[in-house]
Amino acid sequence: MSRLLESYAAIPAAGSVRLAKRTSNLFRPRSANEAPGLDVSGLDGVIEVDVVNRTADVQGVCTYEHLVEATLPHGLIPLVVPQLRTITLGGAVTGLGIEATSFRNGLPHESVIEMDILTGAGEIVTASMEQHDDLFRTFPNSYGSLGYATRLKIELEPVPAYVALRHVRFDDAAQLGKAVEAIVESGEWEGERIDGLDGVAFEPGELYLTLAQWSDGGSEAPDAASSGGHPLVGDYTGQQIYYRSVQERETDLLTMHDYLWRWDTDWFWCSGAFGLHNPRIRRLWPRRWRRSDVYHKLVGIDRRFGIIDRIDRRRGLPARERVIQDVEVSIADLPAFLAWFDDNVGMRPVWLCPLRLRGERTWPTYPLEPGTTYVNAGFWGTVPVGDNADHAPTNRAIEAELRVLGGHKSLYSEAFYGREEFDRLYDGANLAGVKDRYDPDHRLTTLYDKAVRRH
Repeated sequence: MSRLLESYAAIPAAGSVRLAKRTSNLFRPRSANEAPGLDVSGLDGVIEVDVVNRTADVQGVCTYEHLVEATLPHGLIPLVVPQLRTITLGGAVTGLGIEATSFRNGLPHESVIEMDILTGAGEIVTASMEQHDDLFRTFPNSYGSLGYATRLKIELEPVPAYVALRHVRFDDAAQLGKAVEAIVESGEWEGERIDGLDGVAFEPGELYLTLAQWSDGGSEAPDAASSGGHPLVGDYTGQQIYYRSVQERETDLLTMHDYLWRWDTDWFWCSGAFGLHNPRIRRLWPRRWRRSDVYHKLVGIDRRFGIIDRIDRRRGLPARERVIQDVEVSIADLPAFLAWFDDNVGMRPVWLCPLRLRGERTWPTYPLEPGTTYVNAGFWGTVPVGDNADHAPTNRAIEAELRVLGGHKSLYSEAFYGREEFDRLYDGANLAGVKDRYDPDHRLTTLYDKAVRRH
């Protein structure tokens, strides 16, 4: 902690305050910064796992990969484990996170009991619903504009060794939406308990929900009965690709560990950009490098040197716009959004992840309504737009459609909102008031400057 505070003190008053860490899951460019970053090198571990009370004390830049390594041997995991290994606990709270348990457990910040935050005033403040509750409630989705979490105490839930999967096909989004709402309300599908729920929209008439049930791998698991009671466990860390199995298999069985990281190995389906969907290239690509953080670094290199853009220009191809977004719409509006998306963007697959707030508590910087089921739609790729690419017409059109549908989007990627609309969507008035109290000299960059002005 002393290194963190010393590094904060060393940053000039006019300098931008940023974390100095090796990995990032942000997809928005930022302006150059010559000031030294915050030294968080000693804040990447698990302090304690309390097996009896099912809680964990965790440092702010501990990755979920390392957190799960500490909790899973005890048969415990965080209530929501975001899809990518190198997402940090602090990052998932200040920047939001989501996964298949979000339909029953909400978002990661909803299972935080308390957290220590380095504020813009250079102080460590312990925030919870009992103390500094204004900071505690406003912190989620603030992306470092209110401070940085250095320690978080979170809830854990018990899990068995395996996860049994059912991939259920639907012909249209309305049918899928009705199924999601029924599962969210009852926690079941056809009389079977559902513990995890997400899906993939491959085409307008081909959508799937993946229903996950925690399992001990006994005779009720898929294929176990036909194999003498021994579960046949899927493996998508080698030649097989998980997202394809959603179309190819009706049932599956994964270890809990592999289920948690099923999307990381191929960055959902985005590893195809590096040739990893080609079996020959995949065999040559070292297994240890089939990870989202490796792909993210490769994308960073491409953006730095414009490699793909140069190749496209030489081939006479139109310039492409990056469309990397996660958006939330209500379950009722999902069919309309996907229909618009197909007509105006045309990018597939689209990841679908249902969520509902865990209780009646609301979080002003990312306002969702209690009791309402939402679906996170994630889409990540590029679309050809020609000479207008620098103006981001597709991303701006998505924001406009969300405005029509009353939706939101995550701020880990590029945003183009005007200030007035941004403040309306993310409760800028409340955010500014909390910032004035905990960052009176405005040492920290505002959320709007971070998300839209790219500071």
